[in-house]
Amino acid sequence: MNAALPTPADLQAAFLARGYVADDALATALRLVVALGKPLLLEGPAGVGKTEAAKTLAATLGTRLIRLQCYEGLDAQSALYEWNYARQLLHLRAAELGGQGGVTDEDLYSERFLMARPLLQAIREEQAPVLLIDEVDRADDAFEAFLLELLAEWQITVPELGTIEARTRPHVILTSNRSRELSDALRRRCLYHWTEYPSRAQELAIVHARLPGVNETLAQQVTNAVHALRALPLGKPPGVAETLDWAAALVSLHADHLDAPGIRATLGAVLKLREDQLLAAPTLQGLAAQAAAGHQSGA
Repeated sequence: MNAALPTPADLQAAFLARGYVADDALATALRLVVALGKPLLLEGPAGVGKTEAAKTLAATLGTRLIRLQCYEGLDAQSALYEWNYARQLLHLRAAELGGQGGVTDEDLYSERFLMARPLLQAIREEQAPVLLIDEVDRADDAFEAFLLELLAEWQITVPELGTIEARTRPHVILTSNRSRELSDALRRRCLYHWTEYPSRAQELAIVHARLPGVNETLAQQVTNAVHALRALPLGKPPGVAETLDWAAALVSLHADHLDAPGIRATLGAVLKLREDQLLAAPTLQGLAAQAAAGHQSGA
């Protein structure tokens, strides 16, 4: 695909071919990332496909995906570059043993000892990569302020080497599970898209796209069951990935419909907290009874 001017329809078709069902709003937002060169902030609950959207965009554009996984305590240095101290020490030792001596700072702090981390990697790519800054809400305010500067200037200063300017501007996707509020300044810098859990019809289409051989009855029952579970006050509601894992687990057991034994055997694929499993037990029993009744009437 021409990475410069994909239409929303182009993106939707390309995403679907890769097993990702993107609605009009998301496809338009991703198109604007490419067309306008602005970062996109994808915000929403965990497990709705935000990270996968960035991965699929990179595959669609035929470019590299560079991922920076944010975490508490992440600093600019860790996201940019590090010096390979072990290799520098070996170089010093080799120089001493060889009687060379006089190793200069310019030699030690040169390109061959520089280990580029995701942000520097993205800036140095010849072809614009997709830069995924994942779960930016887990980083702190100081790192967020650094990101603002980077997104404005697209250049990085390495004190020993000087200023490195971006060869091409990356397609930037930031994701947030909204564990904390992001600054107004960062939001203003980005395009914005709220990513919600898919509708039943969308999620059913996702199941068929990712698991082409799945039984239609089983796919519908799993999708309906997941939506019923999300209506409960769970500690960790199942995301789309859990829907796919659950359906795949049932398929691996040769199930063609949802029943109580199958639910018990595969519950860990969809609910990952013991408390959630206990809370959902009555709902799952009811779903199994409904599925069994439907299976018997259809037999």
